[in-house]
Amino acid sequence: MTAVQDEGQADWAGRIYLDGAWVEGAGGDAPVVEPATGEELGRTGRATADDVRRAAQGAVAAQREWAALPHTQRAAVLRRAGDLFGQHADLIAGWNVREVGAIPGLAGFALHVAAEECYAASALPGTAYGELLPSEEPRLSFARRMPAGVVGVISPFNVPLILSIRSVAPALALGNAVLLKPDPRTVVTGGVNIVRILEEAGLPPGLLQLVPGGVDVGQALLADPDVRVISFTGSTAAGRAVGEAAGRHLKRVHLELGGNSALVVLDDADVEKAVNLAAWGSFFHQGQICMTTGRHLVSERLYDDFVTALADKAAHLPVGNPATDQVALGPVIDAAQRDKIHGLVTATSDRGAEVRAGGEYDGLFYRPTVLAGVGLEDPAFAEEVFGPVAPVTRFSSLDEAVALATHGDYGLSLGIITRDVMRGLALADRIPTGIVHINDQTVNDEANAPFGGLGSSGTGSRFGGAPANIDAFTETRWVTVRSEPPSFPF
Repeated sequence: MTAVQDEGQADWAGRIYLDGAWVEGAGGDAPVVEPATGEELGRTGRATADDVRRAAQGAVAAQREWAALPHTQRAAVLRRAGDLFGQHADLIAGWNVREVGAIPGLAGFALHVAAEECYAASALPGTAYGELLPSEEPRLSFARRMPAGVVGVISPFNVPLILSIRSVAPALALGNAVLLKPDPRTVVTGGVNIVRILEEAGLPPGLLQLVPGGVDVGQALLADPDVRVISFTGSTAAGRAVGEAAGRHLKRVHLELGGNSALVVLDDADVEKAVNLAAWGSFFHQGQICMTTGRHLVSERLYDDFVTALADKAAHLPVGNPATDQVALGPVIDAAQRDKIHGLVTATSDRGAEVRAGGEYDGLFYRPTVLAGVGLEDPAFAEEVFGPVAPVTRFSSLDEAVALATHGDYGLSLGIITRDVMRGLALADRIPTGIVHINDQTVNDEANAPFGGLGSSGTGSRFGGAPANIDAFTETRWVTVRSEPPSFPF
């Protein structure tokens, strides 16, 4: 029996959420498995394409009434949801630790961001939704933002609470309905608990439908004629398929995909401070974050000291069950992910890189790993590892650092460590990414900040702050008004 004390589990166990009720999904049910122990924590429902069609139809009717409400009523629901994340913090964090494998620090951070996403979203209904336009005709001409209608949200396993709510909250606030498909491995954290929070906050039935499932459910969301926008967060490979399918259906799609972000340590950096940042950037949440530092590019003047200090830190970081032990790293999500990580580490060491720490695992617990002497074409440098691995490469000039940082097509986050901030900003201008942090590592997130990547990392900033969210979840309508109808020559 799960140690997560959840008095409401009987309501949602083995069910999906349609039109304001927990009902059996046509796809049956599936276990919620704790990666740290393999224990079954409960069961969630599974949807099918038929459930998606039903959910979309219900969402259309609910959305029209929701969009017509005074903006203050929509804002109040989102504010209340933000408060409820704090009131139910222990329950939600407990699921995050056990279902996702998050350490308590990450679970607490996710709760904070989720609440802030709701608070930020609560300001959107009161934002000016149009602009007056000059016209050569005697009329009032203006552009008006309208809700897109029904939004499909597809979120991943790694940070499921944040990566679901950051689309769900602004989409709802702007007058849309949402169909939410969380990753099948993290349905409670990425779906069930969000539904429960918004239900308690007073969200009317039908506006948030929970349709967990596999690829078939995602394909149904993409194909459904009533779903007008897709917000997808996941791997680059899956994102390409989603984008292609959305194009066939003439559907807008927002893609936040993978990354292989560089941390550039310049020759004037403080090694101890740089190593502290580097360890967090690569090992936080077992490296299962799109912004994880995937390339440590270090000036040759500091390289040897940096590698030695980072390897020493990695060797002393505790790894274990975050629900029972004081650890820095928990488990990776499943055996397939572990094997992918280990395959990239092994392939890179076989090509001549030196394993200075880690490179080993016990079950799903992968030791934080430092690879030294990593080359441009080595797998752990060229590919997104999505695990607790720090590949370190030296450079001798800023031109070489730029070449290393821009190798490949990822462009999500960038960190630059230097005592000369203006030098860092000038270097950042030469490395195209959606996010840059001077004197910080690559993993950062705030609800009001634009978030998104370039190239294989996605389609740009589609989350964070009013401009990005309004662009993502509304359509623009041109409206004109005349006092008298015009007269035409025929």
